Amino acid sequence: MSLNSNNIRPNLRRARRKLLLRQKIRPRVKGISFNRVIPNLLTLLGLCAGLIGIRSAIHGQFAEAAIAVLIAGCFDGLDGRIARLLRGTSRFGAELDSLADFLSFGITPSFILYMWALKDGGGYAFVPCAMFTVCMALRLARFNAALDDIDKPKYASNFFTGVPAPAGAGMVLFPIFLGLEAEKLQWDFLIDIANSQILTMITLVVVSFLLISTVPIWSFKNFKIPAAYLLPLFLGTAIYATVLVADPWGTLAFSGLLYLCSIPFSYRSFRQLKADAAALEKEADEADDQDEEDQATLTTPP
Repeated sequence: MSLNSNNIRPNLRRARRKLLLRQKIRPRVKGISFNRVIPNLLTLLGLCAGLIGIRSAIHGQFAEAAIAVLIAGCFDGLDGRIARLLRGTSRFGAELDSLADFLSFGITPSFILYMWALKDGGGYAFVPCAMFTVCMALRLARFNAALDDIDKPKYASNFFTGVPAPAGAGMVLFPIFLGLEAEKLQWDFLIDIANSQILTMITLVVVSFLLISTVPIWSFKNFKIPAAYLLPLFLGTAIYATVLVADPWGTLAFSGLLYLCSIPFSYRSFRQLKADAAALEKEADEADDQDEEDQATLTTPP
């Protein structure tokens, strides 16, 4: 029995068409995974918060300006951690983060303080603001350069070199926190102190030197919390959040002073860890020397 080729070809075409329809695959979109974009979006939101802080200061809305800087600090703390969790770290994200930090923590706070108390102080009143911004740029540049340091001892990873950028931005806003709290309490003498050019200039100069200093500052990224301290930590965090909501400006002003007072303890902790590491290294060297002597004694003929 012979097969008609004219009937076979249409059947094959229909079969092939049905097979293609069944196995039809949606075309893949070429691009970057959304997980890798999320950290950069958070960085841009922090950048926008810094710009909002500048706009608020221009219109004399200093409470909103201070809140904008704090929000930028929250975004700065989230973007890096989320990038590591989602495996979305990149060189582009690191550069974008540095530029956003310079605006939000280097330019915005100094501009806010200039509008707060220094705009009528003459040309020299601008010098501390410029000094703070320059020191913040140097601080960020040094931090980026230190990322490639592979010879950094292990214990040093628990410390920053100098005050970190977000903490510096929060500390330098102390006169505004104090002034807003004084206005809430209606204490005229405290209002005069907070609005004085002397306090603002001193705050800018002190924080500027802390930014570029080599003083080791605790970094809580790698700290391990003993199990016995977990419940007190949770309780303390809840109490702090409650007090922050009830009296935000007074709590923030006190937090800045508390952070400043913690620097000597951080320095002492760093020196202790450095001394312990040096002692362990000395013991290891002595043990190696003793092993070499023992090996030489065993190999030396009587």
